[in-house]
Amino acid sequence: MANTAPGSYNGFQQYRGNGSAPTYEQVVGTAAYNASAIYFGDPIVIDGSTGYVTVATTTAGKTGIAPLAGVFVGCKYLSVSQKRTVWSNFWGGSSDVASSQTVEVYYVNDPNARFAVWSDATGIAQADVGATCGFNIGSGNSANGISGAYLNYGTSGPNTDSTGPFRIIGLVGDPPGTNGTEFGAYAHVVVAFNNVATKTLATI
Repeated sequence: MANTAPGSYNGFQQYRGNGSAPTYEQVVGTAAYNASAIYFGDPIVIDGSTGYVTVATTTAGKTGIAPLAGVFVGCKYLSVSQKRTVWSNFWGGSSDVASSQTVEVYYVNDPNARFAVWSDATGIAQADVGATCGFNIGSGNSANGISGAYLNYGTSGPNTDSTGPFRIIGLVGDPPGTNGTEFGAYAHVVVAFNNVATKTLATI
């Protein structure tokens, strides 16, 4: 049965890794108080001019551009509106942190991590396993904090750039027969980092 479009994309969700609950391979970074919104499952980079974490663009990891820092999984900040420290699965932007404060960011950058992510309407084939691929950041959901990122096969598909940020490992196959477990459009794909700060395969 052919895959159908998911109700919404949900970014890069951790599928496997070397760590253990509850932190897995999370590391800590810092985002500026006025940083753009970052959602759970968004690829992120470190801004070379400020040193702060920020949401990645579709060109992240390409030759001549900074590699990914990792995948965002949450943050902590001192809320102006609530007058207390808040732990959140997403950073909503600059509206709730004083200009004198920063945002503590948690992200996964383990080169052995695996992520499940939906592909776009352009079909992925068995022959694409092992190739690199880019992504679109999409639109995050402010109601639940989940990323809207997805694999951008249509314009940055496999084999087009060896410095692509992710490498295709296979498909999510569990439970068998569910939506996304067939090759083709809207596949639920397992990917690994290809060009991340802890595992850079390109000259930057």
